[in-house]
This record gives sequence, structure tokens and C-alpha cells, in this order.
Amino acid sequence: MAAAERRGGMDGDRAGLVMVKAEPFNAETPLAGLREPVTPTPLHYVRSNFPLPAHDGTLRVEGAVERPLRLSLDELRALGSEELTVTLECAGNGRTGLMPLPTGEPWATGAVATARWAGVPLHRVLEGATPRADGVEVYFEGADHGPYRGGPVIHFARSLPLARAADPAAQVLVAWGMNGEPLNPDHGAPLRLLVPGWYGMASVKWLSRIEVLTAPYAGQFQTKSYVFEWPDREWEPVREMRPRALFTDPAPDTVLPRGTVAVRGKAWSGAGPIVKVEISIDGAGEWRPAELAPPAGARLWQEWSFDWAIADAGRHVLRARATDATGAVQPDRPEWNRLGYGNNAVQVLLVDVR
Repeated sequence: MAAAERRGGMDGDRAGLVMVKAEPFNAETPLAGLREPVTPTPLHYVRSNFPLPAHDGTLRVEGAVERPLRLSLDELRALGSEELTVTLECAGNGRTGLMPLPTGEPWATGAVATARWAGVPLHRVLEGATPRADGVEVYFEGADHGPYRGGPVIHFARSLPLARAADPAAQVLVAWGMNGEPLNPDHGAPLRLLVPGWYGMASVKWLSRIEVLTAPYAGQFQTKSYVFEWPDREWEPVREMRPRALFTDPAPDTVLPRGTVAVRGKAWSGAGPIVKVEISIDGAGEWRPAELAPPAGARLWQEWSFDWAIADAGRHVLRARATDATGAVQPDRPEWNRLGYGNNAVQVLLVDVR
């Protein structure tokens, strides 16, 4: 469905987005936002499981800790501030490319964006509370809540292994800022978690409570809603973003002249930098290397470009695929799973040449 057809009924702060669902509000980044190195906040995709909540502006840290804390925003700021530029992608991005269509919001390929996030490293918050030796996981609860699929009222909540949450190298952030401004309500104001490299469900919005657990967390959004339910093998948790290359220019169904045209896009992976992007023209079986910009950071998208010398008029099919530093490469075909997560199949772009 075209962006103009899916947009509508939104207020001014959301008008540039491609609406997927009105309430709770879910919307994709438009092509204009995907073209930017850093996505403007009004164009950054929005994913919410429940309506916008109230938040009292404090963060509780409790559970298996020596020193329970109740921190205001000013007290969090006093722990120090860092800024990270990070690409976030919804785990359901690309769901509409799976057939039969799985359950869940019908995301096309715009549930991804990059922003500059400001906040305090999570490990500093945990150090202040001093986790006990029997702690194994850290639980993160958002203020957002509601009945889930006809069941009881629950909060959105996730957990991370304590070793990852407390590791400075993981760069997990308790964020209060986005692109040089305070967080807005759609993006989790006043506080949210930011877990670089993992799909967006790990980055809990409206963060209100942190609890160190002595046993693994088995809540709805940890072990039931965000898992790969494969039809033919053991289920797996949804975690790191898979490698993906995305076209940003030309737009789909563009009419192009003959001659040399610059094809551009973005590529990213949660496991490390992208090392190769390749382009296929009309399914000829040959993958040609694109020019890939070096990574500007550990976990954010890279720009790529390909000069396409067009000789023949007519309908053309372009494909782009990425390979990351671990050797993981996008599959040619989608991997269907019941909840529709992690579809990173090679993207197809159709254009006309006259």
C-alpha cells in the first residue's frame, strides 16, 4: 500500500509518518527519513504495544540488590551522560513479505530508523544499586500497560542477562534524549532503555522499574510474544538484528531514463558492521558489488551506492543483499515463522526505464 494511502488521521507531530495502526499508535519511517544519515525525530518509526501511559518521572531499581534506589531524572543525569548514534529496527519489520501473512502489525520495510540517543550507561545505574551475587537477569518494566489479547492487564516488560546489562562494552543506555531534544511521548518520555544491536522490543519505553532477578524472566513479551516460532525446528528468542540492505533511491516504481543511475541505500546488522552489499539486476545470477561506506559506529546503518548503467528500456528488477562481519548474509527467500519476526530476505525493487 502506498504511503499516501496509509497516512491520514494523524496530528501534526505524526503527519510525516506512514501509519500502520491508529491506537495504540504504530507507524513506519517514510522514505525521506530512511535517506537521512540520522532520522529526524518526526520521521522515526513508532512501535507501541499499549496506549501512551502516565509516568511519574522516577526510576526504581530493586530486587536482588544491596541498595534499592528511587532515582529522579536529575539524579540520573548526575551519574553522567553519554550519546550514542544507534539504528533501531522493529522485530516485525518486513512482516508483509511473509506469506501466509502472520499475526501482528502489518509492517512493510519502514520500521527502522537511526537516532542520536542521550542518557546514562545502564552499568552505572546498576553499580549504584550493587547487584547481589545471586542475580542472573535484569528486568525492565515500562509504565505502558493494558489487557493483552483479551487477557489480564499487564505491563510491557523485558529482561537482559545481568552480564550483558552490566557490561560497559554492551553500551546499554537509560536514555532521556533523542536527536538533541528530550524524548517525546511516542518514543518513551521521560525515560527509555536502549539496547544497541537488538531488535527494538528490547529497548523498553517509558521505563519505570528495573529489578535484578535471581531466576530467568518468563513474561509474555520475553518468552511468548517475541520468539521465532519455526514450523520445523526448535523455537528461538528474538534478539540481535539480522543483516539487511534497503533501497532508498530510486523509489519503487520510479520511471528512469537510460544511462547511468545512482542506486543508493542503507545496510545494517546487530552483530557487527556490514562488510559487503551486492546488487543483482533482473535475476541474471550475477551479484555485483556496491560501494559501501565505512561504519560510523558500532551499531548503526551504513550507506551504500551502486552506479547502474541502463541500456535497455522496460521493467527491471533490482535486488540488494548485505553480509555482516560474522559472515551472515541475507537469504534469497523469507523464512516464515508464525509471529512474523526477523524477515530479512533480499529486498526487491521494481523500476521502469523509458
